[in-house]
Amino acid sequence: MSLVGINFSVHKEGYRFIAIGGLVSFIFTFFSSFLACICVVLTLFCAFFFRNPKRVIPMNPDLIVSPADGVVTGIAHEIPPQELELEGEKRYRVTIFLSIFNVHMNRLPVSGKIKKVVYQPGSFLNAALEKSSIFNEKNTIVAELEGDSKSLVAFCQIAGMIARRIVCDVHEGQEIKKGEVFGLIRFGSRCDVWLPVGTIPQVIVGQTMIGGETVLTDVSIKKGTLREGTMI
Repeated sequence: MSLVGINFSVHKEGYRFIAIGGLVSFIFTFFSSFLACICVVLTLFCAFFFRNPKRVIPMNPDLIVSPADGVVTGIAHEIPPQELELEGEKRYRVTIFLSIFNVHMNRLPVSGKIKKVVYQPGSFLNAALEKSSIFNEKNTIVAELEGDSKSLVAFCQIAGMIARRIVCDVHEGQEIKKGEVFGLIRFGSRCDVWLPVGTIPQVIVGQTMIGGETVLTDVSIKKGTLREGTMI
């Protein structure tokens, strides 16, 4: 689809909402132009929410990219949950919060192979709260990096206060390619990314992320190899 020279597509999850909105808008034209206008605006918002813009993906296999658009709200160095089976060593977790105005397509942060997918039912607390990563409904994907099966990265889709559905289109054992859309969370959500052991984040709290483009870390740079003055 093209509009004023801008190329974009709509994720399949949005077709139903757009179709229902269009139908309801048409019906209301016979009863109330005001309500019809409101329905048209909501329908356009659905198309906006489920938009899937093209992205330029860094091809360097050592670069791990952000799985989502949004803002970095936290960076922690801690041991991942036991159910992820990530060796029990501390690693960096980068938290990205998505508002309802962000692009909500989730993109694969690495190329490689899916080791496991762990779904956990839960609450629907505000995704901006730290405790949402523990108590909210979430879906976590653990992947092996292409060419280095010992380096594992986990990326977690976390439902928020408004979100009520996590969509994940990948499965255990699947070969994946960095930057491809693998799912979404509607409406408003959060993504946590557990970086490989020994790597450090190259982003800061408050930084705006572009899914599939913004580099979170370079796995070729390990702790202890940074030059003095390099920001962590």
